[in-house]
Amino acid sequence: MSPHATRWTGFGLLTAVVLAGTGWYVTTEVVRARADQAAPSQVQVADDVLDGPHLLFRGTEPGELYGRVSAVALDDLAGPREVTPAVCDRVDTDGETTVCLHTKRGIVTSYAAEVLDDAWQTTASWPLPGIPSRTRLSPEGLVATTSFVTGHSYAATGFSTETTVHRADGSDVSGNLEDFTLLVDGERIAPVDRNVWGVTFADETTFYATVQSQSLGRTWLARGDLDERTLVTLLDGVECPSLSPDGTRLAFKHDAREPGAATPHWTPAVLDLDTMETTVLDGEERNVDDQIAWLDDATLLYGLPRADEPGTTDVWALPADGATAPVVAIPQAWSPSVVRG
Repeated sequence: MSPHATRWTGFGLLTAVVLAGTGWYVTTEVVRARADQAAPSQVQVADDVLDGPHLLFRGTEPGELYGRVSAVALDDLAGPREVTPAVCDRVDTDGETTVCLHTKRGIVTSYAAEVLDDAWQTTASWPLPGIPSRTRLSPEGLVATTSFVTGHSYAATGFSTETTVHRADGSDVSGNLEDFTLLVDGERIAPVDRNVWGVTFADETTFYATVQSQSLGRTWLARGDLDERTLVTLLDGVECPSLSPDGTRLAFKHDAREPGAATPHWTPAVLDLDTMETTVLDGEERNVDDQIAWLDDATLLYGLPRADEPGTTDVWALPADGATAPVVAIPQAWSPSVVRG
């Protein structure tokens, strides 16, 4: 055998060894991940939480219940959980109807929105164009969903989203909100790179949302009208708004990055809709990349990942006036939704 052939034979053997080792590693990791997912959960489980006022969320405790939608009583947020059959990435509910955004993993990964009844049966569904990001359900049965079409973070450069509004029966109300007429200071503009996300409903036609144009370097709070198909900007620098239960304030994530910093640093803030004055809540120093929810008129809720436990998140509570520091409201949880009645 020639030296040239010998070298190629050696390279082939090396390649086979590397591929075999890679295959072994991948197989081992898959087996380990499946074992982790099948491990018994350590949380305390109840079966009567959904009968009263409660908070619904996506569980992130490691083990067999990871990703399952669960509920805790409003008067005992750290107490036993009632676990549902639903598995969601994002969830919102009014107590009778639940919206679930989830990832369907397979040879080709796909994404979907599902509307579930109080027996956790699917009553409507539609495909999503990318990674689930946000969802909100209005009292009138409107469902807003946001997906990443490209990118997977609002801090990324060049990300693209699609945000739509459907009825709970699955019928499309809005199409892509990017196609609505955008009015900035009373003038119609049409930036080609606009993105819309973070819908929060005020009534059956009115909503608030974030609108951004990266080419213009602007991010606005906008008031949307589903009948007029318009987005009217109100204020700069408001992302992922969430309307308070009394309808007087918007909680949102405020970009508090230092001058010259390349990436955002989001901190909770509250906007008074009467005065249009913003209060930045300095009690939270970590980066809060979430659409904030309201536990009640005085308390905000949001999710944060654990730095030392990938995939595990906690829901934190912060007074809406920022008077005290945040505390963990629900450990190993994500995407909180409050049912008061």
